[in-house]
Amino acid sequence: MKKSILLATLSLALASELPAQQLEAGIALIEGRFKQLDADHDGKLSAEEARPIAELLRGADADGDGFFTLREVLGHLGRKAAKAGDKPPAGFSAAELETRFKQLDKDGNGTLEGAELSQARWLAKLAPNGNGSVTLEDVKAIARNWMEPTPVPTGAAPPPFEPREQAARLKPGEHGVEAMLPDAAFTDLDGKPHRLSDFTAKNKALVIALASWSCPVSKRYLPTLASFERQYRDQGVAFLLVASTATDTPEQLRAAFKDAGVAAPCAADPAGALAKVLGALSSTDVFVVDARRTLTYRGAIDDQYGLGYSLDAPRHRYLADALEAALAGQLPAIAATAAPGCALDLTQTPATPRTEITYHNRISRILQANCLECHRATGIAPFPLETAEQVAAKAGMIRKMVERRLMPPWFAAPPAPGAHSPWANDRSLAERDRADLLAWIAAGKPLGEPHDAPLARQWPGEWQIGKPDAIVQIASPIEVKATGTMPYQNVTVETNFGEDKWVRAFEVKPTAREVVHHVLIFVREKGATRRSDEDSLGGFFAAYVPGTDHLIYPEGCAKLLPGGASLRFQIHYTPNGIATRDQIRIGFLFAAQAPEHIVHVAGISQPRLSIPAGAENHPESASVPVPNDIKVLAFMPHMHVRGKAFRYDSIAPDGAERTLLEVPRYDFNWQLGYRYAEPPTIPAGSKIRATGWFDNSAKNPANPDPNKTVRWGQQTTDEMMLGYVEYYVPGEQPKVAGAAR
Repeated sequence: MKKSILLATLSLALASELPAQQLEAGIALIEGRFKQLDADHDGKLSAEEARPIAELLRGADADGDGFFTLREVLGHLGRKAAKAGDKPPAGFSAAELETRFKQLDKDGNGTLEGAELSQARWLAKLAPNGNGSVTLEDVKAIARNWMEPTPVPTGAAPPPFEPREQAARLKPGEHGVEAMLPDAAFTDLDGKPHRLSDFTAKNKALVIALASWSCPVSKRYLPTLASFERQYRDQGVAFLLVASTATDTPEQLRAAFKDAGVAAPCAADPAGALAKVLGALSSTDVFVVDARRTLTYRGAIDDQYGLGYSLDAPRHRYLADALEAALAGQLPAIAATAAPGCALDLTQTPATPRTEITYHNRISRILQANCLECHRATGIAPFPLETAEQVAAKAGMIRKMVERRLMPPWFAAPPAPGAHSPWANDRSLAERDRADLLAWIAAGKPLGEPHDAPLARQWPGEWQIGKPDAIVQIASPIEVKATGTMPYQNVTVETNFGEDKWVRAFEVKPTAREVVHHVLIFVREKGATRRSDEDSLGGFFAAYVPGTDHLIYPEGCAKLLPGGASLRFQIHYTPNGIATRDQIRIGFLFAAQAPEHIVHVAGISQPRLSIPAGAENHPESASVPVPNDIKVLAFMPHMHVRGKAFRYDSIAPDGAERTLLEVPRYDFNWQLGYRYAEPPTIPAGSKIRATGWFDNSAKNPANPDPNKTVRWGQQTTDEMMLGYVEYYVPGEQPKVAGAAR
């Protein structure tokens, strides 16, 4: 039932001249709808059952148990109806209910029961005691609980505290991913000696799992490890357990492994020496190592169990994804997480001495993890860094860019000390990688032993998203001149899709990417006409920037592409000395049905820019209201060559401000998006503010004219202040039928 009908029904019933009878009729109607939604007939609505009226019931869960009872629903609707009229509706104030009670209480004993209560059965359903009788105090409690708003506590809010711990994502480079593990020696539970190379040399991958008899979370995961053994042992994957809890005896461990069906050998590591080599943090850490002892994943098996919670089934299968990637010669999308379990204290364990840093045992892995995505023969960078000779030839430039923190390109402010980066696509070099790379160059670039080199990474083929379900290409190639600059090119293409499509992934492919700076693609619905600047203010549909040419949305998320819509390509070309032609296309993957979460993009803009001539640090701001709770997926700031810095802030309904993203060194050459690993919630009633700072002075070498007051415009010589926000509204239902392929 639609919100307007429900509220109108209740409001009419409460405002009627015959309040008791009309109120009972209104309650009966709402109770009927409640029973329709209550699929499991347990007398309460789960969040899934309440989804059709989720917006209407926001705030109705009075006891915070995650369910909605009929009493909570009616009370919530009553309060909304009262609020709409700024007073209790007719027939529902405490005084009016008391009068009605006394009319029904024929024997005057202060209790309605039997024949008395049969005249107002709705009271029996809503009475707090639920015992088939209703007292005057019950009636007063109903009026008080329904009509009076819950008082807001005074004083400072308590500090946030979450006793549960789940598998949060970590920055891979800061936790050893893509590093070469030493060939550590250890003994198993029977005293037999081994080395890590005994397991890696004969297999495609090795899973090393911490195990503890005395840690309940670790014990819960033993059957899961056993199932992984059975699934992957015939695919060239070996398994090794590591027991690093000093109080766990071999007998206890053997019994636990037998009960769970685990057949893998176990390293006896009571002093934590092997765990120290691995960099283990908890008793549930797992590590995926390839045949050259390169660490490709570390963290949790999945998110089924954690500290303070357990699920019937995992939602994220980190180890399974890591093994599939390892067998394909690739890195997983999520390469490092925390592993909730019993924390290990290895501070007293002697650190393993570090070996000499060479190209083969260390630098090649840093480059493979951070640079080769672009700097390879088929990448978009101007030169490859795939061999020792290529790296040595560019060592001076590598040192300069790494020292200045300009490569890999990443411009968000670093997280606070001790905090993890919130960004899933954080490209910044880990400090250890940065130090090792610079030290290697300073030491004369030693090669080391070729047998220490990593396995070659397998890169995607033509389409990184896989074979597209549909491809849309601009009709004719665009001529790109050899020198100078070019104005933005705007090309509109009809999609000719006869029905709505839900886009779960896209990839933008120029045919001459060496001259394509960036591309923004906007959707124009069939029959709509808009100016190009109006498109950009509303938000883009897809984007191409150096180093980011595709996007696969998180599971359950997709973006609507209306049937019959056209796509407008806004293309910025940068001539590179050779005249060429380019014919951009975009490939789509479609979801088979409407998603759980509908992805939207909003543009926060300040089109009335006025940047004074010579201004070195001029700010411009704009904000948008947040009418519903939203989950923010990503930000993409957009300015031109005078852009200097950018920031997004949220402003809560009470005025409290929080910085969401700070880009202290904005660079027009890199139109980066910043994607959250865990999307934060911005509550309804808030605002999101975007602020850009501009350098219109002669100190800015890219400034076309420091003597000019700069205003909004499409060309690079003009300026923009645009802060795109990609988000979804929890519980939002599609307004169109689900799309088919």
